[in-house]
Amino acid sequence: MRKKNFLSRHPHPVNNCTRIWFVNRFFYPDHSATSQILSDLAFHLVARGQNVGVITSRDAYDDPSVTLPAFEKINGVAINRVARSRFGREKIIGRAVDYLGLYGAFAAAATRLAKRGDWIVVKTDPPLLSAAIAPVAKAKGLRLVNWLQDLYPEVALGLGLEALKPFAPLLIAARDASLRAATRNIAIGEKMRERLIKSGVNPERVTVIPNWCDNERIRPLAAKDNPLREAWGVGDKFVVGYSGNLGRAHEYQTLIEAAEHLRGETNIVFLFIGGGALTAGLKAEIEKRGLSPAFRFFPYQDARLLPQSLALPDIHWISLRPEMEGLIVPSKFYGIAAAGRPTVAVADLRGEIATLVDTYDCGDAVVPGDSHRLAEIIRLYAYNPERKTRMGNSAREMLERAFSRDFCLKRWENLFAEESPPQLAISPQVLITKPTAGAVS
Repeated sequence: MRKKNFLSRHPHPVNNCTRIWFVNRFFYPDHSATSQILSDLAFHLVARGQNVGVITSRDAYDDPSVTLPAFEKINGVAINRVARSRFGREKIIGRAVDYLGLYGAFAAAATRLAKRGDWIVVKTDPPLLSAAIAPVAKAKGLRLVNWLQDLYPEVALGLGLEALKPFAPLLIAARDASLRAATRNIAIGEKMRERLIKSGVNPERVTVIPNWCDNERIRPLAAKDNPLREAWGVGDKFVVGYSGNLGRAHEYQTLIEAAEHLRGETNIVFLFIGGGALTAGLKAEIEKRGLSPAFRFFPYQDARLLPQSLALPDIHWISLRPEMEGLIVPSKFYGIAAAGRPTVAVADLRGEIATLVDTYDCGDAVVPGDSHRLAEIIRLYAYNPERKTRMGNSAREMLERAFSRDFCLKRWENLFAEESPPQLAISPQVLITKPTAGAVS
């Protein structure tokens, strides 16, 4: 329940100053990933004196029965919500109809609410939203910023959505046109930035600002001080953890095979916290192979437990199919680093996370399929606590110097001050030697 003094209803404009508009399918109080990071930024900017509005839907990601108010003002952010069709996410046709309805509703709201000179920051939920908003930005003289959490339709094509193939060239052309028209395009990783430049976007209009975590709240926590170890029955075992969504862009076969190689080592357990499209398959494979004693599964946890749940594993594994590099970035990496834990990335060795763990000496990387190497690395950590501690400390140091919440939010502040923030590259020379710091109301 929100406190009443945080909420006011004020459906008419009271000033004409420049406003920063954000457009995304979900916003506070929704707790989905895109909502959380957008809400974090919007409330931060208001606290810094910016005039902020949000155009979003009236839905909650995990509860279809919820219909949020058409307008709220929360913590100074004017939230304008549009209605949409609800054919659901289960079928492609229904999802497509829902998306088309949202594109139209968001474009109409932006046309009605935004004024010449305003910023309009467009995220990628629903996919290709920038293509719907770019014409509005051009017609109204808005400064368009595309905040790219992923690159569609390439993600869908990489995941095997054959029905999209005939339309892909047209969709890519529309998407790329919106990127070239933008004042700035925000990529969440260096590999994504490289893909954007290869697609013809002016390098001067591409800035890397990673997603972030609450590194003040998520901090290293010793095993003896973590009540979840006892509550979840792992005691003093060596824990290999996974936290979050296990979706089609990931893979688990390498881990399963590594668990086979480690079958007799009962001091090592695998902890899975979360869900996702591949979770059922992972559980079935574990059951089929008789590996259940080595695995523990828990659902998504309340956000308040995140500092404890991320610190519970001794190491975390992250997976990403090589063809997904540059299209998405596993942002869970930053929470793992905040908790002071090493990451073992099952991914392309030249990819985003693999490069970071190598650059900062805060983990290891394994190519998908190399289960023998993965098992060797797990053993290396399990029987060498000094290595785990050293790399965990390096992970936390990396986060504080180059990927902290304050660092990322400051880069957003600089952008809206019409400054050109320095590119966040992943080369050791840059990061190690140069750390930096509807209705409207």
